[in-house]
Amino acid sequence: MIGLGTIENCAAIIIGAGLGLLMKGRLPKRFQETIMHGVALAVLFIGLGGALAGLLTLTEGELATRNTMLMVLSLVLGAIVGEALDLDAKLNRLGEWTKKKVPERLAGSSFVSGFVSASMLFCIGAMAVVGSLQDGLSGDSSTLFAKAVIDGTTSIILAASLGFGVMCSAVPVLIYQGLITLLARFIAPYLSDMLISQLSCVGSILIFAIGLNMLFPSAKIKVANLLPAIFFPILLSLLKSLWPGFPI
Repeated sequence: MIGLGTIENCAAIIIGAGLGLLMKGRLPKRFQETIMHGVALAVLFIGLGGALAGLLTLTEGELATRNTMLMVLSLVLGAIVGEALDLDAKLNRLGEWTKKKVPERLAGSSFVSGFVSASMLFCIGAMAVVGSLQDGLSGDSSTLFAKAVIDGTTSIILAASLGFGVMCSAVPVLIYQGLITLLARFIAPYLSDMLISQLSCVGSILIFAIGLNMLFPSAKIKVANLLPAIFFPILLSLLKSLWPGFPI
């Protein structure tokens, strides 16, 4: 059944967040803070691993870098577009709007932070894109099922620290992955394995930034304003095909 993978993914987030909320009321604050630090470290290394996988290659027994200029250009151009649109403020306003729609007893002080952080964490990454494409093209939901297990587990810990906003992040995941699934037949011909790898590399860097924000709240990296960077590898690769001498 096409679309089943995204439904499973969202259900896992909701169930995981529900379990996390049950834990939240029973854990002392110091436990919540330590658990949050543990999750932040895990997110950091997930992002770091994905970024290094996209940037490093083994050539004749020696490590070398690749796609460095593409990564830099994508982040710089993405930041310019993101700041111009001020996506961070818009996403936070969406979080505030959502907060007003839920019962007051569930909308704690960390609702917006939980909603924004979880939404970006669950939507950014290769599994969301590749899994949704597989689901839309062949009805194969195996990748999204694996993602559902990961997201469900992560949502338990996030919700235990950040509250009900984490559960509400299932809605952006449904919209984002659902659209990719529906448009898969139109998108797939333009996404090569190399291009997906480049998208994943940039996305992993943003996941690393989310981890930094979780571990060091004072860092205040506007990750949402960097989101357009994920799409610039597509534009830069197109430019490279039109102008082979383009330095990426």
